[in-house]
Amino acid sequence: MATIEDFMRIQMVTAEIKEVADHPNADRLYVLKVDLGEEQPRQIVAGIRKSYQKEELVGKRIIVIKNLEPAVIRGEESQGMLLAAAGENGPVILTPEKDVPIGSQVR
Repeated sequence: MATIEDFMRIQMVTAEIKEVADHPNADRLYVLKVDLGEEQPRQIVAGIRKSYQKEELVGKRIIVIKNLEPAVIRGEESQGMLLAAAGENGPVILTPEKDVPIGSQVR
């Protein structure tokens, strides 16, 4: 089991999707540019392409784990992970219920 200390090391923040592109090497993945309130946006690779159209993602507020070690997914670097629930018809992105500033800590 995970301890509370393990959980507290995970840094989750609110973010906004700024750009969405098809992953060049995978038909189920998007490459997202995401604003976490840092100097530069981060690139996140997400397996949500079968569940969401690009147009509905741009401007969407999401929750991101920001302190994961970067990983290369099918040739593209991912610098975090968005949170999504496993829905009946694919992933469902978790979003803040109310408007909060980009970069707000999620606890």
